[in-house]
Amino acid sequence: MRIAIVALLGVSLAACSSAPQSNLRRQIIDRALAGAPGQAQPSRIVAREIAFARMAREQGQWTAFAAFSAPGALIHGRDGPVDARQWLTGRANPQQAVQWEPRSVWMSCDGALAVSQGRFREPGGTVGNYLTVWALQRDGEYNWTYDIGWPDDPQPPPRKEFEDGDIVVTSLDAVKADIADCPHRDEEVPPAPAFSIAGDFAEGGQVSRDGTLRWRWEHHGGGARRVIVDYFLHSGWQNGFDETMPAPRP
Repeated sequence: MRIAIVALLGVSLAACSSAPQSNLRRQIIDRALAGAPGQAQPSRIVAREIAFARMAREQGQWTAFAAFSAPGALIHGRDGPVDARQWLTGRANPQQAVQWEPRSVWMSCDGALAVSQGRFREPGGTVGNYLTVWALQRDGEYNWTYDIGWPDDPQPPPRKEFEDGDIVVTSLDAVKADIADCPHRDEEVPPAPAFSIAGDFAEGGQVSRDGTLRWRWEHHGGGARRVIVDYFLHSGWQNGFDETMPAPRP
């Protein structure tokens, strides 16, 4: 999910707040998102993000990454995706963890696959975006299977401090959730439009087992990266996310 190793891997992470605020935000999110029909409940992904960020803050960044990872999880860094558990083995936690919070969630109709996207802030102040793929495990919990992050370039100016009396609306209070439509009883989900194969680059990704959500990563020459998320809605395929990230700076 979000990693503060831009200097090494070009990956990133994003923010969570103090425990009391997190609990209040969790209640707001549950009320806003838990009304989804069927198995697809975006609030579970948001709750998982909050728990993940809290463990990173309280027990160590890489400890949390390992604990929340699924077998075969990938971190997409400077030179392409790497096996997360192998990379994390024996890695010391930084003194301060990156903080993050989700802004958007896309979820398959059956709830077995989801993608979250949000913002991160590193201890030194660098901010940026991340995207994480979540898969439902046999134990009924979600673990992450793919993570990529990239800093804003250029970085925004320093945030203005809030003054007494200001009304602050946090991003977690406005998480956007998109759930793929379930096909009707006699309907088959049409194949998603084919990706362009022009160019010489490595690629990978996944289609949900019910065929209603797909995501894809690309790694181009020079270190440029791209991630795409599509989902089935209103009897057709919609694009939820498509962004190309320039190669991380040395």
